[in-house]
Amino acid sequence: MLRPLMLHEIDEEARASSLVYTFGGVEPVATLLRGTDLRTSTLDCFAGLVRRAEDLPSVVCDPRYLNPQTGPFYVEGARPGDTLAVHFASIEPRHDWGVSSTVPFFGALTASRDTALLHEALPERTWIYDLDSAEGQVHFRALDSGLTVPLPLDPMHGTVGVAPPLGEVRSSLTPGSWGGNMDTPEMRAGATCYLGVNVEGALLSFGDGHARQGEGESCGVAVECAMDTTLRVDVVSGVVTPWPRIETDDHWMTTGSAKPLEDAFRIAHTQMVRWLEDLLDLSTMDAYQLVAQVALTPVANVCDTVYTVVCKVPKAFFPGVVAMHGVHDALRRP
Repeated sequence: MLRPLMLHEIDEEARASSLVYTFGGVEPVATLLRGTDLRTSTLDCFAGLVRRAEDLPSVVCDPRYLNPQTGPFYVEGARPGDTLAVHFASIEPRHDWGVSSTVPFFGALTASRDTALLHEALPERTWIYDLDSAEGQVHFRALDSGLTVPLPLDPMHGTVGVAPPLGEVRSSLTPGSWGGNMDTPEMRAGATCYLGVNVEGALLSFGDGHARQGEGESCGVAVECAMDTTLRVDVVSGVVTPWPRIETDDHWMTTGSAKPLEDAFRIAHTQMVRWLEDLLDLSTMDAYQLVAQVALTPVANVCDTVYTVVCKVPKAFFPGVVAMHGVHDALRRP
């Protein structure tokens, strides 16, 4: 049976100030039925305003308007206490170029707003990347020498989230229990993201496409690009998900976002302990011991307002165990 398909067009020429930059506080742009394929696009984090090496973000962008989101979408049947399942069927660069930069006092290796120091800002530079989707490559070109390096194209979404609880409105630059700007490369095509529903309809938004990103996103800016994306949504009724989780064919993953970094680590690993307690019918201490021996810990970002850590467990250790009532396997079927 064919899935219902919804097409949602975005305005690539829209004024930056007219776009959505929050999770919560915005009326939905459309309603999605459970099981629907949504085919749409997202703008890059600079809303397309940085296109040349001469374009410096601090000059051509208003710092209040970064990370525009597509959405929010009201998901029919999603209620507080449920879990929204978002499966990314495809994520493909919309254009043949991407952009990265160093932004003054932003990133892991410089002073920032929260870590104030007396030194001057690092030089603000902009790098333009050629994207070759046919060859699956992203081309790095040094600014101060002739070095070029072909890198694997690995498209992902830096932001995916729902409206926070209690009527809160959160910046699309910030990650938290609602999802948001987690900036994990694990959010690629083939992944299913699980988000706890806080308000009627969940109010799903996503954006911040990256053609590729190193773990940690240390300079604060990945290879940013507009994306064409197809995703599928469903609702896992009556299942509470306190922090975003991710499932792929090979792994279960939990996330935590906080400062300092070790607190993000603790949240992610505590969530995995709790998940394995439920999946494997284990005591807390047995689950803790198991996680301690099998977990991988990719660092998603150490540059946002709070940092994100992922706890990643191979499903191969647990044949036959099914998470979230099998929704990942159901949504991944074309």
